[in-house]
Amino acid sequence: MEFIHGLANLRRQRKECATTIGNFDGIHLGHQHVLEQLMKITKQSNLISTVLIFEPQPMEYFNLEAAPSRLTRLREKLQQFSRYNIDRVVCLKFNKKLANFSASEFVDNILLDGLAARRIIVGDDFRFAKNREGDYQYLSKISKQNNFEVFMTDPYIVDGERVSSTLIRDALARGEITTANRYLGRPYTISGRVTHGDKRGKKIGFPTINIELHRYRSPIAGIYSGYIHGVDNRVFDAVIYIGSKPVYQGKRVVLEAHILDFNSELYGHHIQVELISKLRDDQHITSEKELIKQIKRDIEETRLCLKKIEVTNQ
Repeated sequence: MEFIHGLANLRRQRKECATTIGNFDGIHLGHQHVLEQLMKITKQSNLISTVLIFEPQPMEYFNLEAAPSRLTRLREKLQQFSRYNIDRVVCLKFNKKLANFSASEFVDNILLDGLAARRIIVGDDFRFAKNREGDYQYLSKISKQNNFEVFMTDPYIVDGERVSSTLIRDALARGEITTANRYLGRPYTISGRVTHGDKRGKKIGFPTINIELHRYRSPIAGIYSGYIHGVDNRVFDAVIYIGSKPVYQGKRVVLEAHILDFNSELYGHHIQVELISKLRDDQHITSEKELIKQIKRDIEETRLCLKKIEVTNQ
């Protein structure tokens, strides 16, 4: 899979393609349905399969404070896209110029001159260009004169619900990991590189690995049982904390994980954290002594939780 960043780089590698466009935050079952359609049409038409995304996501550009929390960072999206044998992922910087494109300017500059799109696959709620004036109907209207075809995928329904990134965010905010996973079609994971923390966990007898979230706002918070992937092809049980560490007057949300029965250094490793079950909210703890007691309870509960899953899967 080829990753192209920027319109100038895109034009230098211009090839006729079938494309789909969107945020693809989470790459959930609905997104996967669109990607499957893309690959089917690509195969039928002998074109290059291309996914077009934007950084930052448009809502983050217009109002970062009000923008929804990210389910997936760019790197995580690319990891998921790679599962579908997509030929190209094109990422454009969403800026003032792009935000002010009219529908016709977007089609001319991005879809035709940039992508050389001959097949365009969009979701049922797809909108583009200034004031969201562009949609499936607009593309259909101008498609013949511009030598492309446009296809709209139906909404993807699970348990009577239209699968969307918002639906998954709401489930994660409630701590309903199983529900979120059902809509994602896979376990919810957070990935990142292990960095140095403040070493407080090690000082109190529970060393942790620290991962920079690189998100303005986290879609999830609390204490979870889960697994750590990405270390020597092994899977480790862990207690996972996502929060601002109020007992230490923390100001930003962090992810820390205490890996059970493991005490090696992992600095620099890029790992995946899989959340399985919520243990509790990030409750108010007034002292380090109280925190140590609670961590011990969290570890015991995690062992029991993951043991049940192991027995169930046997």
